[in-house]
Amino acid sequence: MTTRPAPSVLRELINLAWPVIGLNVLAVLSLAVDTAMIGRTAQADAALTGLGFAVQTIFLLMVAMMGLAVGAVAMVSRAHGARDPERARFVVEQSVVVALLLGLLTAGLGNLLAEPFIGLLGGSGEDRAQALRYLRPLLLFSPFNYLSILFTAVLRGVGNTRLPFLVALASNLVNLFCNYVLIFGKLGIPALGMLGAALGTGISQIFSVVVVGTLLVSGRVPALVLKARLVRPQLAFTRDLFRIGAPAALDMVVLNAGMLSIIGMIGRIDPLAVAAHGMGLRIQALAFVPGMSIAQAIAALTGQALGARDPERVRRVLRNGIGLCVAIMTTLGVLLALNAHSIVRVFDLVPESPLGVYTQTWMRILGYTMTPVGFFLGLTGFFQGAGQTRVPLVINTLSTFLVLMPLSWILGFGFDLGVAGVWAGLPLSFVAKAALAGWAYKREGVATISTPS
Repeated sequence: MTTRPAPSVLRELINLAWPVIGLNVLAVLSLAVDTAMIGRTAQADAALTGLGFAVQTIFLLMVAMMGLAVGAVAMVSRAHGARDPERARFVVEQSVVVALLLGLLTAGLGNLLAEPFIGLLGGSGEDRAQALRYLRPLLLFSPFNYLSILFTAVLRGVGNTRLPFLVALASNLVNLFCNYVLIFGKLGIPALGMLGAALGTGISQIFSVVVVGTLLVSGRVPALVLKARLVRPQLAFTRDLFRIGAPAALDMVVLNAGMLSIIGMIGRIDPLAVAAHGMGLRIQALAFVPGMSIAQAIAALTGQALGARDPERVRRVLRNGIGLCVAIMTTLGVLLALNAHSIVRVFDLVPESPLGVYTQTWMRILGYTMTPVGFFLGLTGFFQGAGQTRVPLVINTLSTFLVLMPLSWILGFGFDLGVAGVWAGLPLSFVAKAALAGWAYKREGVATISTPS
């Protein structure tokens, strides 16, 4: 009897990453569907500007959940690498309870603070009204959204990325159908506009949780079988979970602070640029998807290799992962920047209009900086998989407050370069991040590989 040789690390990364790429593309497309459909409603400019404010607010409120997901992946992947399914189940069951509590807290506090927060971002008048029509109802679905994020993360930790991708594909179809019916008023339902977009997205999140939860409980995923129960949260575990995840959550706060500063600056120059910023980010996110997905694959395989106490495998994962990440990100960044004129037409924008010109400018500025972005994302995946989440936090904090914010202000206002000058600070900050990440790996990462715990 012959045994099949183990796949190469590069092949494992690709096999693990491609469904994650598809999954993240679908996540971006979910927002793109909202954007494209809302762009075809009455008062489209105000609605799109409001959507930009709302999406930024949702991302900020999700930081604690993203930290929890990072912590859960690190712990589940190590348990899986150590061949300890009981430990993996324990981590997931505890994480489910924490995710539900966070979701309920977000739904309540988010609705209470939504209006003043949109005001702080610079939203006023009809822009703020449109943002609240989308934000408030969508926040009520936070428990389902957070469970969906958690299930996707822990399945990645045990090496199963195809199931979340397939479920997300079906969920996006549900979102597309519901948005079409609810936004434009079909099948006898009145046109709900922004409210319809929020409800359609929320319904698709419920669908995703029900499907994945059912499969996990039924034993269809042998590497991770759950029981249909809510366990009592254990304080010691929750503390360990957030010890790993809290820096990643704070990292998201820092990143959002940087993006909010950009929005605040460009909003003072031309409020229309805020709509372009939101649209450009969603388009640009498609180019970030492969790098982020490869970084997530690096994190999962790093955690598994450390759990199996195999330092040489960790090195191979990192070396192959960074090479793959940089190559793909560089290629996609150039393609995106060169085709910006054609891409904006997808959102029914006239490329020569003020909004279209702003959107293309943002896409081109960021598109040509994908090489340092890819390098930084690859090392971030390693640090997260190793549980060293404080390292990316320190890097992002330094680059945001010492590079991004001051440079954006100096270029935009000091040199009077306007909106383009403000945006130019972001790619420059990624160059600083890449340099700091390389230095941090030489200082901290080598020791982690040499002495896995």
